[in-house]
Amino acid sequence: MKHLPFVLIFLWSCSSNNYDVHPLSQSQEQLLTQIPQHIVIAHRGTTFFAPEETEAAMIWARNVGAHYLEFDLQRTKDFYLVALHDDNLQRTSNVEEVFPHKKHLPVSQFKYAELLQLNFGNWFNELYPERKNESYEWQDILTLEDILQIAEGKCLARDANKRKIVHFNKNGRIETIYKIDSSDQKHRPGLYIETKKPELFPGIEKDLKNELTRLGWFNQRKIIEVFDGKIQIANSSQRIILQTFSKKSLTLLHQEFGNNIPLCFLLWQGNECDDDLPDNQAETFLKWVNFAIDNGATIIGPSIDGAPNNYPNLLTEENLKIIEKSKLHVHPYSFDTKEQLNNYYKYSQGVFSNKANEAIVYKHQ
Repeated sequence: MKHLPFVLIFLWSCSSNNYDVHPLSQSQEQLLTQIPQHIVIAHRGTTFFAPEETEAAMIWARNVGAHYLEFDLQRTKDFYLVALHDDNLQRTSNVEEVFPHKKHLPVSQFKYAELLQLNFGNWFNELYPERKNESYEWQDILTLEDILQIAEGKCLARDANKRKIVHFNKNGRIETIYKIDSSDQKHRPGLYIETKKPELFPGIEKDLKNELTRLGWFNQRKIIEVFDGKIQIANSSQRIILQTFSKKSLTLLHQEFGNNIPLCFLLWQGNECDDDLPDNQAETFLKWVNFAIDNGATIIGPSIDGAPNNYPNLLTEENLKIIEKSKLHVHPYSFDTKEQLNNYYKYSQGVFSNKANEAIVYKHQ
């Protein structure tokens, strides 16, 4: 480039930032005005202080004042929606002891009653003895309804063996028994739900819509009691945010929910599937942002770098220019250290954090 005339250098430098970002629809722009800003999203409840995606993690996140409880949604063989991150059950349960012949299988190959036989808590005590807690010795898998009830201030009723109490309803479906949580701090967070590996669960987007509708968190506005000076998002029109890494699932979520619920398109640089960004060039990032806009998203969720995860940094200076031009909100993941908060918080309308308590303190500094 050193041989180009000055005027061409000038024009080239200007055009390099002239990204062709697709316009938002009027409904997207309207929805953006309603999404809460500077929110702390409790990633899997917490992965640091309690076994992830369990009751202990979700109650911890609710009680410290996180704005949203974040979790991954999968589906059992008999069509219960449950919270689980991994492709199988080995890392976060004792499936190898209880069902050794099925230990490598995804949750879609288990019935819900089978999952209720598994312990999703004790692994945490064994792996992190310095954070060991007696209540983690038994933790159950959670359904979507379980987490919704926790957001409303309840907890699971438990038997003498500390397992959640369930019964069969008149339709033969298993239901959990809930009770008022004596530890409740009166915060009422929203739910930030990810369709995890949706290709394994065809139709999960419609199932999610049906279940949220049944529980009064979509379409009909269930009135939830809130308290002054506490988080009140569960009783707002933005009580639900949906997210996915999957292009197909984003399209289906938009078809099912329209522009009634904020959608976040999560971004990952890799080579595992067509949903991954193959590189971190601004032109590639622009394509994924435009796909998000064209398919109803109002939030973009890029990864950030830094210990302990050392993810690829997709919140680069050039990518930030694209996001700014797009007008999308940005909710990066995951904030685990003060250094990450120092580096990226100022660019974010919301942060995913495994240490929601620290992100909340930082927010108020």
